[in-house]
Amino acid sequence: MFSWLGTDDRRKKEPEVFQTVSDGLKKLYKTKLLPLEESYKFHEFHSPALEDADFDNKPMVLLVGQYSTGKTSFIRYLLEQDFPGMRIGPEPTTDSFIAVMHGDTEGVIPGNALVVDPKKPFRKLNAFGNAFLNRFVCAQLPNPVLESISVIDTPGILSGEKQRISRGYDFAAVLEWFAERVDRIILLFDAHKLDISDEFSEVIKALKNHEDKIRVVLNKADQIETQQLMRVYGALMWSLGKIVNTPEVIRVYIGSFWSHPLLIPDNRKLFEAEEQDLFKDIQSLPRNAALRKLNDLIKRARLAKVHAYIISSLKKEMPSVFGKENKKKELIGSLGEIYKRIEREHQISPGDFPNLKKMQDQLQAQDLNKFQPLKPKFLEAVDDMLANDIAGLMVLVRQEETQRPNPVVKGGAFDGTLNGPFGHGYGEGAGEGIDEAEWVVARDKPAYDEIFYTLSPVNGKVTGANAKKEMVKSKLPNTVLGKIWKLADIDKDGMLDDEEFALANHLIKVKLEGHELPSDLPAHLIPPSKRKIPE
Repeated sequence: MFSWLGTDDRRKKEPEVFQTVSDGLKKLYKTKLLPLEESYKFHEFHSPALEDADFDNKPMVLLVGQYSTGKTSFIRYLLEQDFPGMRIGPEPTTDSFIAVMHGDTEGVIPGNALVVDPKKPFRKLNAFGNAFLNRFVCAQLPNPVLESISVIDTPGILSGEKQRISRGYDFAAVLEWFAERVDRIILLFDAHKLDISDEFSEVIKALKNHEDKIRVVLNKADQIETQQLMRVYGALMWSLGKIVNTPEVIRVYIGSFWSHPLLIPDNRKLFEAEEQDLFKDIQSLPRNAALRKLNDLIKRARLAKVHAYIISSLKKEMPSVFGKENKKKELIGSLGEIYKRIEREHQISPGDFPNLKKMQDQLQAQDLNKFQPLKPKFLEAVDDMLANDIAGLMVLVRQEETQRPNPVVKGGAFDGTLNGPFGHGYGEGAGEGIDEAEWVVARDKPAYDEIFYTLSPVNGKVTGANAKKEMVKSKLPNTVLGKIWKLADIDKDGMLDDEEFALANHLIKVKLEGHELPSDLPAHLIPPSKRKIPE
């Protein structure tokens, strides 16, 4: 009879249904999080409101480093192509923020035009003023790498107070704005310049709360000997440990990211392996882009909730008539105590609170009487979003991943070693002998045969028990030996003939030399007598 009474409650608890992750994020932000942000002046304290372009844009990679660490050369190396506005040199050459993006024709869009384009995710940068916009451009060019990602080149970080003041805009604040929106932050260091200047230290601190996006590249490592490289690597880790306050060690990639010959080629294999690891990390960005945007929205929602509690607490303490200024000073001075009280009352982690000193400075310019009291309906909407809607979007993320082909960054340096003999690890380990007409195992087979005939073969085969006695002498774990057995026992009869036994020993040698075992036996390792003759 009165079934309509519970309709609103049921509707509130049922998570919304969305067609795509991007549409879902946009709608959740506008309907549930944005009202809370606007009510408590979140955009004046923390971050401008998000726009549709922030949810639709391609993954972005932000390059940060002191001057002449190879940031622009790194982009040139990835694209294998010059881009408009590019300048490379030992002096501080890049004096602008350059967004390198895909376009049908080559060209440069100046900053003032860029921040009025609704299709680009930079509209909110107009808050940093003309001094910044005159130093911000978008370089567009047709390049396959840029079809999947965009790259942000930044001015080289300087040392000294004079250079910092002469920028005319808040450099650290601009980087913090980008850090919130990019998918990966790459800090570049030169093997010859490890000193972290005051401005660089300030910048790294501004990237706090985005440690999960940070990767470190020790560039130009081919210019120093191996022993020096070890010392430089240790010094870099020590310097970073003092600034980046995380218990985990930041991943540092060592290499020489430009297309010139290596000056000291001793560590070539190390550089190749490190480059492949970094490329895999960058190539995974399109696949994880939706998840990253979802994660960033959750982080933003948690901060917005805490901000609402802080603002409403200050409003509650303010007198309505007399003594407003004195009370304001008292409240700002005791903001740390207010943080602790909110933390206790609402069971909020201390890590969710904004920087105390920064918050106190921002409150000085605010009229605390104009703040809003706590509005439970706004907080309930955000809690409902976090508890129900986000879970639905997580399912949709997984569905989108399975329905579309695996999106990876292609073109440029990413394709350079994909096929052919210059691929990483080609002709090494299990790949040894891939181009040879003879079976590679045959080289050492006479030595393996001697061992084989000491194991009492019956009808030309040794039992699993006898083979095990010999294989365990390698001291490899049983899990590894078990995998080797599966690869070597080609006819799956639980025994090994002389060729299979030789193959097992060859794979043991591959593993002992530090290489990975293949998941399936490569064609060139199959013994000649067991290869299928093509019909």
